Amino acid sequence: MSGIALSRRFFAHISYEKSGLEALFEHIPGVFFLVKDSQGRFMAGNRATRERLGADTPERFLGKTDADFVPGKLVRDFREDDAQVLRTGKPIVNRLESWLDEQRQLRWFLTTKLPLFDKHGRPIGVMAVIRRHEAERTAEPANETTRAVAFVKANLRQRFSVRELARAAGCSERSLHRKIVASMGVTPHELVLRLRTEAAAQRLLSTDEPIASIAVSHGFFDQSAFTRHFRQRTGLAPRKFRLSHQGLME
Repeated sequence: MSGIALSRRFFAHISYEKSGLEALFEHIPGVFFLVKDSQGRFMAGNRATRERLGADTPERFLGKTDADFVPGKLVRDFREDDAQVLRTGKPIVNRLESWLDEQRQLRWFLTTKLPLFDKHGRPIGVMAVIRRHEAERTAEPANETTRAVAFVKANLRQRFSVRELARAAGCSERSLHRKIVASMGVTPHELVLRLRTEAAAQRLLSTDEPIASIAVSHGFFDQSAFTRHFRQRTGLAPRKFRLSHQGLME
């Protein structure tokens, strides 16, 4: 019997209720896990997700939708993402978007959504994992990674090399690359782009400043480059993002 056949036979005999992904994510701190059906109804979620949304028991969570817990404008964005995953059968990975923090205020998180398929290979639901954007974790002791994040935030207008970033963090380029990939799962270059995008998104929502001006003040070459990078990381062009989210973030 092939390895693939053995794997399929093994998982066919596992009880989801006792050994499912939901149970796994109960024991991973700082990670929110949920499953929705094709109608957007919650079919599963770990305790952290339920508590974050304000549902203290599974009965108050299962069968509900985003509309029962979050602001309406966010519901529309979540549904559009879910529909895209269901329609294409392709995942959305590490999208920067707003979600609820411990005080139920909107902050920046990274969301990954994967399609779930039935026995005939048809997408029937969406599985999502949400985690706080690492740059917002301020309680960690200072190290090379946190120093790099602080340097980027203090120099959003300036364009600088990874070598300069490593020097500010107090380590070599190779060491910085290894540490940032290990702690955040992205390269130093991607980290810089995400921090610039996050700060620019905040400016889009809190001011009426022209988009071209925001682009330059956050280290992007021009509005065209800003729009391309912003869309890649949030799923929306800056102008559409501003219009659909205005007033949601503090």
